[in-house]
Amino acid sequence: MCGILGLFDPKGPPPTSRTFASALERLKLRGPDDSGAWQDECVVLGHRRLAIVDLTPTGHQPMESSDARYVIVFNGEIYNHGELRPRLKLRGNWRGTSDTETLLEAYRTWGVECLQHINGMFAFAIWDRTERTLFVARDRMGVKPLYYYDRHGRFGFGSRPGALSMLLDDGALAIDPEALRVYLELGFIPAPLSFQRDIRKLPAGHYLLVNSRGVRRVRYWDFRSIKPDLGMSCRPEGELVEELDALIQSAVKLRLMSDVPLGAYLSGGVDSALVVAAMKAAGVRHPKTFTIAFKEQAYDEGPAAAKTAAHLGVDHVHETVDVNSLLGLLPTYIQEYDEPFADSSAFPTMAVTRLARRHVTVALTGDGADELFGGYHYYPLIDRLAPLLQWRARTKRSAARFFSVLPSHRAKLLAGALQSPDSVALFHFLRGVGKDYPPLVNADILESTADSESWFAQYAAGFAMDLTAAETAMRLDAGLTLPDLFLQKVDVATMAFSLEARCPMTDYRLVEWAMRLPLQFKLRNGETKYLMKKVLSKYLPADCVYRPKMGFAVPLAQWLRGPLRTWAQELVHDDTLMSRVPLDKARVRRLVRQQTAGERESHPFLWSVLMLLCFVQIHGAGRALPALAYREVA
Repeated sequence: MCGILGLFDPKGPPPTSRTFASALERLKLRGPDDSGAWQDECVVLGHRRLAIVDLTPTGHQPMESSDARYVIVFNGEIYNHGELRPRLKLRGNWRGTSDTETLLEAYRTWGVECLQHINGMFAFAIWDRTERTLFVARDRMGVKPLYYYDRHGRFGFGSRPGALSMLLDDGALAIDPEALRVYLELGFIPAPLSFQRDIRKLPAGHYLLVNSRGVRRVRYWDFRSIKPDLGMSCRPEGELVEELDALIQSAVKLRLMSDVPLGAYLSGGVDSALVVAAMKAAGVRHPKTFTIAFKEQAYDEGPAAAKTAAHLGVDHVHETVDVNSLLGLLPTYIQEYDEPFADSSAFPTMAVTRLARRHVTVALTGDGADELFGGYHYYPLIDRLAPLLQWRARTKRSAARFFSVLPSHRAKLLAGALQSPDSVALFHFLRGVGKDYPPLVNADILESTADSESWFAQYAAGFAMDLTAAETAMRLDAGLTLPDLFLQKVDVATMAFSLEARCPMTDYRLVEWAMRLPLQFKLRNGETKYLMKKVLSKYLPADCVYRPKMGFAVPLAQWLRGPLRTWAQELVHDDTLMSRVPLDKARVRRLVRQQTAGERESHPFLWSVLMLLCFVQIHGAGRALPALAYREVA
């Protein structure tokens, strides 16, 4: 796990060593163990290393290939690199045991086709000294981030936009208006958008070829068109249970590759329990697992995690945190998420990472299973609402008017959902944070940019035909929400404490199998993750498997009415700060009043605004975050 940075300018020369070194230092937490840079007349490559595999100097980066033609900087892990080594045409002997060397020689052997041979999480760049070409790639599911810019013939890339922006000519923050609009509607920014106008995100499953003629982007892997295999419905259920169990075990076993201590996050849910069970099946006798417990019972998965840990026989470590402990992480949250980011579950993710880092350097997580196997509460809801989309437009309008005047918050949401013309629009309404609130951006941005629903529709255009509404929702989540919200959250939260997170459920073999699995094995009679729960039932009793899903949430609504109330009000009433973002001040301030007065639960939407203001406050103006004025809770 590392941080990478680079610049290609065919006109030369690269930036001054001081500028590049400062930008690379911005990635230090991603790689505190080692640092390196390499350059020639038109390229400079930088690397920060968190040593996981091959802890010796032979794993140092940037690294040259055996024939000295290629130079690589690499962030991530290639889990099957040991299987690849005998197939590669190496010149001489292997210098070390790192997967970086394996990946470099795979590219030397197969070129861009190396991506079809590797299984891992990665963002890397390889410079070809002969062809004067830069090859930049991101893993299939977007576990590792990769940002880039192409400006005035100069190309730059990096693990984080904060470091990359330091290489821009002026370094000033220029907000991308479309990214701003989409962010405020969704709470995250889908690739290829980035909050900064001159910077883009490389989408998952893509690579770039960069030379003096320009930049070419290519998709090399795509799960969207895989059709559900109805023949699987005719197979014995027990056979599918065993097949899924074997896939999960294989994915987990590959991710045990490490030369440093390794553990796993364990909540009271299905996904992390399956990962830990697979670790034991792979021969890890007493995996070390980590849980954050909360004093608020409604958010506390500590008892359920402890019960799961006892049944699985693991070395379980837990820590109970309170509101003040989590809010103490807010400055780190704002500093490390160096573009606006509105998922408040980053708080407990950082807290459990801080706990785990005291014991291990690598932790396995269950991220990805919900999107693949139907774990979110809104999938059954979409399944039930989908038939209403077939009503005549006049009938839907009448029903929507009726529900919209009812005082219930759920009734108003149903009124909004009934106005959806298709399953993509329905998913967008239920998944977005803006819901039926009026837009917060000004009229100029509304007229000149596309809304987030159009981004969903564009992505869904590549889907297999005749998917159900719930299947459409899962694929939209897997392709957009997962990489650019949840995996982004995990990557930044873990790197803030120099810990590597691995996500077995994002293994591309498991993803492709899940796309073929018919809906009846994901949702059945309102039950989510039907088949996964059958697999987990092999290892845990029913009361550990069939329990309500809690998620990894924090009591954000209560915070905004309590300890964060004054802080939120001061932010939105800072006229100097508000003048720097193209938002409707009156609407933003009304949003705060509604939430703090308890008139309506708008906390996801409001949190998106507050995180935007915090970002602009410290990143846009180059100012340090002021002392956080929150009221401590007894």
